Amino acid sequence: MSQQPLPFGQFMAVVEHAPLVSIDLLVFNPQGQVLLGWRNNRPASGHWFVPGGRVLKDERLDDAFMRLTNVELGIAFPRQLAQWQGVYEHFYSDNAGDMPGFGTHYVVLAYRLQLDETQLAALPLGQQHARYCWLTPAEAAQHPQVHQHSRDYFVSAN
Repeated sequence: MSQQPLPFGQFMAVVEHAPLVSIDLLVFNPQGQVLLGWRNNRPASGHWFVPGGRVLKDERLDDAFMRLTNVELGIAFPRQLAQWQGVYEHFYSDNAGDMPGFGTHYVVLAYRLQLDETQLAALPLGQQHARYCWLTPAEAAQHPQVHQHSRDYFVSAN
């Protein structure tokens, strides 16, 4: 079955009334640095954030992981390659439509991937991220332009 994102108006109704399920990708290189992208879209626009995205209705987690790694990293990876990091909750005061009166609530499934930069030669620019950087976990935990929800992944690593 092919999953499709909801039309934007329907999606915003879901955001107003229900939590979203997403997958965050904590991508590490051999030097121990983590990949961060400069977010173009709300919520979390204008911040460094780990790659990731929403799980679609009727999409199995393995399929979502493959789709999201392909969309966010430019190459699809199986979920079995990743290490489970836990469940997180992200609450935002804004939403993708910049609509007043409600924020966004995510239930996030976090996974760690150990990849070489050569595996990420075609990081996609434009739709989600304007640029990318590599920071150590300690740098990510302290950097004021790394969004707090991404910093939270690395605070305990210090």
